[in-house]
Amino acid sequence: MKLVGAVLFGGLLQAAEGLQSLRRTAQGETIFELGNATYFANTVHPATVLNVGISGLSWDGPITVLHTNVSNITAAVLEDIFKSYSDGDDVFSMAFTSAVLLKTPGTAAVHPAAVDYLSKIKTTHLMAAGGCAVPSHQAVKNMAFNGSLDLPPGPYFASFKAGSVTISKVYRLYEDTHRDFLYGAYAMDDGTGRFASLGVSMPQFGYPAIPVPSRIYSWNDARPFAGYRVAIKDLFDMKGLVTTGGSQAWALVNPVANATAPSIQRILDLGGVLVGKYKLAQFASGANPWDWQDEHYPFNPRGDGWLTCSASSSGGGCSIAAYGWLDYAIGSDTGSSMRRPAAVSGTYGQRPSQGMISLERVLPLGGATDTAGVFSRDPYKWIHFSKHWYTPSLHQSSNITGLSPLVVPDTNAFPKTILYPVDYLPLNNSAAEPILDAFIGNMSSLFGMQVKRFNFSETVANASDLAVANLTRLNNGPLNIINSRTQWVEVANPLIDRWAELFDGRFPPVDSARREGWHEYNETENSLEAYNEALRQKNAAVQWYETNLQYSTPDSCSESVMLYDIGTGGLPSYREEELNNNANASFLAVRPPGATITGASICPLYGCADFTIPIGQVPYWSQVTYHYEMVPITINMVVKRGCDFVLYNMIEKLADAGVLTSVKTGRTAF
Repeated sequence: MKLVGAVLFGGLLQAAEGLQSLRRTAQGETIFELGNATYFANTVHPATVLNVGISGLSWDGPITVLHTNVSNITAAVLEDIFKSYSDGDDVFSMAFTSAVLLKTPGTAAVHPAAVDYLSKIKTTHLMAAGGCAVPSHQAVKNMAFNGSLDLPPGPYFASFKAGSVTISKVYRLYEDTHRDFLYGAYAMDDGTGRFASLGVSMPQFGYPAIPVPSRIYSWNDARPFAGYRVAIKDLFDMKGLVTTGGSQAWALVNPVANATAPSIQRILDLGGVLVGKYKLAQFASGANPWDWQDEHYPFNPRGDGWLTCSASSSGGGCSIAAYGWLDYAIGSDTGSSMRRPAAVSGTYGQRPSQGMISLERVLPLGGATDTAGVFSRDPYKWIHFSKHWYTPSLHQSSNITGLSPLVVPDTNAFPKTILYPVDYLPLNNSAAEPILDAFIGNMSSLFGMQVKRFNFSETVANASDLAVANLTRLNNGPLNIINSRTQWVEVANPLIDRWAELFDGRFPPVDSARREGWHEYNETENSLEAYNEALRQKNAAVQWYETNLQYSTPDSCSESVMLYDIGTGGLPSYREEELNNNANASFLAVRPPGATITGASICPLYGCADFTIPIGQVPYWSQVTYHYEMVPITINMVVKRGCDFVLYNMIEKLADAGVLTSVKTGRTAF
């Protein structure tokens, strides 16, 4: 059904070309369709209102704000601008040119052939500042606006009424077909810094609609993140939204956030655009896909579409692998929650050095072991984002980390040695091993590095300090206390008490990954004194590690880079439990034979930087599609705490040499 967005002008009733299905949300914003795309317009808080001095005008429809510094506006000028808009943006289409608003130099003039061109592309209304000369045309009505035009160029939604035109920012609505998001969100633009969830779903299956603004809006914005579209894990506060932690119970008893987390505000300050909250394992647990209850587990686009997304930043890694309209996703990593989702989705993701960025206003898990990272498909864009996001002003204090103040040099003091831990390598799938061997060969050749094979578990066990040498005790004792107390104090205990008050002493409904541990939690064993002692023991382990295993030299920030596999080594790992009980598949969080702890636990214990890097893909026979599919191959690169930027520089040179590349969205990463 076409919308009858009509305008009464000169006694003639005209319709906005191509505009369909205009409707309002419960809050009063506008949803409309142009061609095959659906759009959302923030008409409650418009971008601007201009006086056009014509009282008999009443019309709603799409409009393009066009900027040019050319004084003689010809048809070729307009055609070139529209082509650049169409080529450079997925929100703009020529359907937005039914009305055009020109921002021009004060002495500009529109050539008659330009108006003819506008008529041919079915532009019916042309607006320009009073000083711009516009010839009359039978099919294109022109009008002058009063006042200055501060809007960036791009597509908008216009409402003409009572001598003025209200212009609102538009968002294209993308369907979250892989169900990676909880909901879409947008900045309210009401001057308060608040966000609103978009309670709109797409037809057929009711998938969330994710609002994505035009990239053209940011073309004149010099900030380093201008126009980047970013998804946020629902542990991070966004002002105006409830941070659920993946729990309906937590959402029920907590108010909307009254401020945005500093780490997320940093993205906004640098020009980024937040488009929604994505799904996570409840309270950042390591829950398996089949153990999710409050939320439906997200879908991984890779391979047969039935692979795991891991946990807990699962929606982040899988959304980056699925959607080309999304640039980045922010997640957290305590035990593996950035690195494993990056591994199974074949994307770039990291656990940075302990203390790299503030986690204020973020629902905690491990307190002194929590970190935050970013998913990306492209190594250069990933490095660009990370280097700007991890600013010293947001480093955590030693009071939080229990470690020395963080120093992060940005140099080419590259590692000289590749550490190859034989208890964590080779990869499980022999078909994947040539990909890793080629990567190691290219890296050693490019940087003149030597490969050193060693047994990580045995090296630690041979430490002279017995307290440091016992990896099992460190992992199950101090690290376990650190990884549980902060969440107990700040999340679990308040939720349990509040739920009991509201519901006659009942325990809150939480997923199985947290239920028993919270119900049986021993506050005496996990006291503040025990926590502080755990921090002391962790710090001692870090000092041993940075003296004996990965250390700085005058020539290298981290003398070595250690490689290991945090994924399944080239085997598929399915979202369906039974399918993993197969020789040609694997459960994800498995400790390799001969290793004392999982590779994922190394940097949570030693504070080091651990990056997941996609390096290839191999075929597998799918138990779902009964067809050969491709599974991503990744490798993890580990350096000493504080050497993150040096590792980024190393990765950039690997990309320059073609050793690393960007990955695609969809079934295959390469």
